[in-house]
Amino acid sequence: MSATIRTDFVPGSPRLAYQHAGNGETVVFMHGIGGNARNWLRQVEAFSGQFRAVAWDARGYGDSDDYEGTLDFGDFRTDLLRLLDHLEVTQAHLCGLSMGGRIALDFYDHFPARVASLTIVDSFPGFDASFSTEAREKFVRERRQPLVDGKEPADIAPGLARMLVSPQATEATVQELIDSISMLHKVSYIKTVEAMTMYQPVTDVSAIQVPVQLIVGADDKLTPPAVSEQMAREIPNARLLIIERAGHLTNIEQPEAFNDCLRSFLRELQ
Repeated sequence: MSATIRTDFVPGSPRLAYQHAGNGETVVFMHGIGGNARNWLRQVEAFSGQFRAVAWDARGYGDSDDYEGTLDFGDFRTDLLRLLDHLEVTQAHLCGLSMGGRIALDFYDHFPARVASLTIVDSFPGFDASFSTEAREKFVRERRQPLVDGKEPADIAPGLARMLVSPQATEATVQELIDSISMLHKVSYIKTVEAMTMYQPVTDVSAIQVPVQLIVGADDKLTPPAVSEQMAREIPNARLLIIERAGHLTNIEQPEAFNDCLRSFLRELQ
């Protein structure tokens, strides 16, 4: 029987939407910069039988509110704290893809006692000094300019989706990503691109003291396997899975392999 997935909200400003199902220890799934909570529906359903599975819409995404002013990337960290407090969760297992993984690592840097484990998916610990200010500004400009010039998220979605998936991706998967990217809140997305790219801190992953599972697609072009392999060498006792026939969104392209890996990891911690 399929799980009953509910949408609820964390009150405050901005109001945050989250989808959830099940009971038990809490697992929080966090989407990437072009996603939303719906990217995790397969995982929320699959894990709801043994856990309280929660997928959020970050501020300015999905059913969460937009907000006034600029974004500090650290705002996501405080939003996650708001979510855990709202759920009355002392510790949660955090699973973040791409930007979501970066948020999870940043949260751990500031609130390690609230983290039971980390699953970092197709992600990275931050932009180091080799990514100069000029390079950061160019990166932002190239991604922001088409939208500033009048294009909408739906206009850029097909090209982005094709770039994110593996060569073996089905048309249904590509269309799922196109639909997801098309749902972006244009102004908030621009703010997020700017904030994440210009955010300076880099997590010292060698200092992480909770269990860590790293997952990456073999065909991920944005955060290639070498990035996760380097983190695996630096993080004490980290586990690493490279999923074949998957690009940047392993949980969508290869949900069974992804779920099997995460389920095994979490069960060992119970």
